Amino acid sequence: MATTTSATIPEYPATLAIDYPDRPLNRLTTFFRIFMVIPIAIILGLIGGGNLDLGAMSGWTWQYASGGILFLPLILMILFRKKYPRWWFDWNLALTKFSTRVGAYIALLTDVYPSTDEDQAVHIEIPYPDVPKDLSRGLPLVKWFLAIPHYIILVFLSIAAFVCVVIAWFAILFTGRYPRGLFDFVVGVYRWSLRVAAYAFLLTTDRYPLFSLT
Repeated sequence: MATTTSATIPEYPATLAIDYPDRPLNRLTTFFRIFMVIPIAIILGLIGGGNLDLGAMSGWTWQYASGGILFLPLILMILFRKKYPRWWFDWNLALTKFSTRVGAYIALLTDVYPSTDEDQAVHIEIPYPDVPKDLSRGLPLVKWFLAIPHYIILVFLSIAAFVCVVIAWFAILFTGRYPRGLFDFVVGVYRWSLRVAAYAFLLTTDRYPLFSLT
């Protein structure tokens, strides 16, 4: 009798994939990466306004408030109007993708300079929620609190990711390659952070984030 496997566990409604650079990376831009990223980081900072850091050690920063991720207004909209305006969602998603591309560049996961609009090697999928069906009206008020266990774990994972990036920096300078194991771990930390952000701050799902790098 046939058995089912993957069909029994639906994919989390926030996914991240970063293409592995299976080629020699640019040693010069890798060496000066901290300086190379400054112009695009300034643009991101101007767009983002304030920021809530969920793992700066891995270059992963979530923007909120005026000019950044629409968070507090979105809580009120879901609570009182049971709506997630589509343009708010599109803005949050676009800013999330942009900040992730910048973070991936800082973390040496790609040597292609971050685009302000093209996905490049960073692929993020977050479905637009059917608010009456998918989101609880009052849950956004406490999601940030319920996600505290993830914040604690992500602090340690981000420190480990930072160490991996430093090791990868030396590896790229000497070999031109990003060790695949280190690459997968750093991407896994980014993926975990994305799920937490989708749940607690982007408010696109009520499904509790997975405790997993995959």
